[in-house]
Amino acid sequence: MNPRKLTREFFDRDTKVVAKELLGKVLVRKINGKKVEGVIIETEAYCGLNDLASHASRGRTSRTEVMFGKPGMIYVYFIYGMYHCLNIVTEKENYPAAVLIRSCELILPSPKQIKNSNKKLPVTSYGLPVINLNGPGKLCRYFQIDRGLNAEDLIASKELWIEDGGIIIKPTQIKCLSRVGVDYAGKYKDKKWRYYVKL
Repeated sequence: MNPRKLTREFFDRDTKVVAKELLGKVLVRKINGKKVEGVIIETEAYCGLNDLASHASRGRTSRTEVMFGKPGMIYVYFIYGMYHCLNIVTEKENYPAAVLIRSCELILPSPKQIKNSNKKLPVTSYGLPVINLNGPGKLCRYFQIDRGLNAEDLIASKELWIEDGGIIIKPTQIKCLSRVGVDYAGKYKDKKWRYYVKL
């Protein structure tokens, strides 16, 4: 199957469904004319104004405005004075929801890259050696994602997009976990809206 870019319709659905179905999709970043690619293995869903773990629960602000936009928009925010986090807006306009891309397995197709990695790399079911970028800050640092991409349209972007590379994820492969770092969110801190798959 040839890779194809995800459409706006993919993101114009229930946020939790999108978060699950992003597992196994390929995050692609173009840097200086070259592509960096990673298979998404962990996501988190943030669902509307009532979700106290979501930035949108504080209302429509200059920071969260993009979350109220059309599905497929990029929302990048900065935390702890050092980390960027990549989110993709979901569902209908004026309903603030998004999926945080937490982790991916970086695809290393080049033998030179593999040799220079200084570690023995596992080979996943799709046949390529990988390095696990576990954590949204580490992911954004490697993919060179910062607030310069905030409010860009993922669907039309030539710098960052997501593809379907044909990797099939079965529902039984997906673990549903509580979200990270949201202890302030009352009953929403225990929502199992973080999704993880081991390829």
